Amino acid sequence: MGEALPPSAAEFHTVDLRETLEERYLQYALSTITQRALPDARDGLKPVHRRILHAMRLLRLDPDQGFKKCARVVGDVIGKYHPHGEQSVYDALVRLAQDFAVRYPLVEGQGNFGNIDGDGAAAQRYTEARLTDVAMRLLEGLTEDAVDFRSTYDGEEDEPLVLPANFPNLLANGSSGIAVGMATSIPPHNVAELCAAAEHLINDPEATTDRLVDFVRGPDFPTGGILVEERAAIVEAYETGRGGFRVRARWEREDTGNGTWVAVVTEIPWQVPKSRLVEKIAELLLARRLPLLKDVRDESAEDVRLVLEPKNRTVDPVLLMESLFKLTELESRISLNMNVLDGGAVPKVMGLGPVLKAWLAHRQEVLVRRTRFRLEAIARRLEVLDGYLVAYLNLDEVISIIRTEDEPKSALIARFSITDNQAEAILNMRLRALRKLEEIEIRGEHDKLVAEGDRLDKLVKSDKRQWGAISAEIRALAEAYGPDTELGARRTRFESAPEADLGDLHTAMVEREPITVVLTEKGWIRALKGHLDDAGSLGFKSDDRLKLMVRCQTTDKLLLLSTAGKVFTLAADRLPGGRGFGEPVRIMADMEPGSDIVELFVHTPGAERLIASDRGDGFVVPEDDLVATTRKGKQVLNVKTPAEAAVLVAAAGDRVAAIGSNRKLLIFGLDELPRMGRGKGIRLQKYGKDVRLSDVLVFSAAEGMSWTDSSGRQFNKPMSELADWIGERAQAGRVAPQGFPRTNRFRGA
Repeated sequence: MGEALPPSAAEFHTVDLRETLEERYLQYALSTITQRALPDARDGLKPVHRRILHAMRLLRLDPDQGFKKCARVVGDVIGKYHPHGEQSVYDALVRLAQDFAVRYPLVEGQGNFGNIDGDGAAAQRYTEARLTDVAMRLLEGLTEDAVDFRSTYDGEEDEPLVLPANFPNLLANGSSGIAVGMATSIPPHNVAELCAAAEHLINDPEATTDRLVDFVRGPDFPTGGILVEERAAIVEAYETGRGGFRVRARWEREDTGNGTWVAVVTEIPWQVPKSRLVEKIAELLLARRLPLLKDVRDESAEDVRLVLEPKNRTVDPVLLMESLFKLTELESRISLNMNVLDGGAVPKVMGLGPVLKAWLAHRQEVLVRRTRFRLEAIARRLEVLDGYLVAYLNLDEVISIIRTEDEPKSALIARFSITDNQAEAILNMRLRALRKLEEIEIRGEHDKLVAEGDRLDKLVKSDKRQWGAISAEIRALAEAYGPDTELGARRTRFESAPEADLGDLHTAMVEREPITVVLTEKGWIRALKGHLDDAGSLGFKSDDRLKLMVRCQTTDKLLLLSTAGKVFTLAADRLPGGRGFGEPVRIMADMEPGSDIVELFVHTPGAERLIASDRGDGFVVPEDDLVATTRKGKQVLNVKTPAEAAVLVAAAGDRVAAIGSNRKLLIFGLDELPRMGRGKGIRLQKYGKDVRLSDVLVFSAAEGMSWTDSSGRQFNKPMSELADWIGERAQAGRVAPQGFPRTNRFRGA
């Protein structure tokens, strides 16, 4: 063979690579969105689920028929409608049959279809399936021109674009999926509640979301559980189509005799595998993060039964469960993102009202199309009946024409002025039927069909009649799946989460032990076991020394003030141990460069503190407002360079004593200072240009003013001896009394 000739320039086609990639990626993205990930707002199905139900209908897998192997169903689906991997189709089929995953199963399975532990289903050659009554409602009217069909991928079959959906499947069973740049997550709901909301929308199309939530109170999960979300949050989620729902496991206290008890979990949140949940609890137990829990046992059979054994009989059951809810999937947040295909084509995030309206509009279109289909069938039947009446009235002549004419159809049409269809119907009559062709029966059927046709014609022309018919269908659906039925009864209850004290909850998750927190001048921090009385035995780096020593418990929170006016929160149980020199506090708190530490103390819920800058500006702040939730801390005192935060002292008392670097002391009432959460504050004491605030003390007038000198000696002066220093806020004050420390501090050197 000779060498291949190079292609000519005419065979090349130059394209812009960027434009080509953008175009093809857009095609891929649109295909993913419309053909895989997002459900149709009308029937709540993705193409794979719709094709599974359609294929099972053609296989005559009705609820009253026998089962067929899932392999047969999967084969028909991928061979005729869905040219993708068989495992993906089988996984979709399995999920439709799992009563712990789908609120109203569309497939009835026979065999191993997986379980709530997270175990998978058996292979498709071992399992069998058929449709449920819910699926039949979705398919109802499919053969009556209720929806449009399109050709399959190979052009050999037809498939429906959408199902008639006499069932609000989108919200009843929910949906989830991830597409290119968008996702959907819709939890299941109670169909009786959806029907009530839909009927209300028919009567009041402008109904608000708040009114609809009176009917649809929230999701209804197949695994039950307890919804602890506030109504306001539920209304907002349904209004915007985005949000979430907090769902907790259902549990009860079970006495085991002699004053002992266990907590028994009987329902777990939706889509949480039970085996993984038990493993997680066991891991936390071994890691000593659940000090109130002694053991966990899975005693489940057909129903869920997780036994949680407390450490001892004195443990508060609510506190035990709150600690588990905080750390495990016994409490789960189910997201809501109602991103669906509006009209089967346009991705759109819709609220509760628009989703229900989309279903109702689809039901109206289906009703009109089915009615017109029936009207056409009635017209065809009336035409045939008119032909039968002609034959009956002229029976002998009709028989003669059929026997003698070469073209009896043409002869009948010419003789009796009948249509082609009527002549064909007469010729197709069996002889045995002639004796039954009585005029009274023909006219009776004729009159009934005429009456039905008149009624249906009025239905097509009247919106009011159409919505009346749809309301009747919805009421029948609500009755079939009402709260008194096994499948329709609500499974998820609504409760408020108990008010557990956050301090107690923190205590429940941390073993309470005494520690001493040591902070150095260079900002290194560590926690030593026990309460130390003397820092003499502590070791420090060669160029470092002790700054503060705080005795506390591992369950405490520590608050740290920097010179930049920020307060940081440190968990005592997470501080580095006493070996070595500890770690820099800047690893745990994002302190600004150049800032230093002013104060470190144990947080006391409900207490108050007085905070002030070295320029003498300050205010009273609740300690609860000082707690920060991030490493960045919380800006409390607003200061501008060169001013710095200088003091943060307990505000327990009714008098304030402030002393400056000029040794002038001023005493005034605590009520003269504002109480606020953040700001610059107001002037405590008047200073000259080079004078700075040295220290502040809040004390009770009944107890007098106290201070400690550098030797640790305690001094106290009653108010009767402090008259010369008592004044009003923002005054300059007078030189401190004799014996006051030269450091100008109330707490010694």
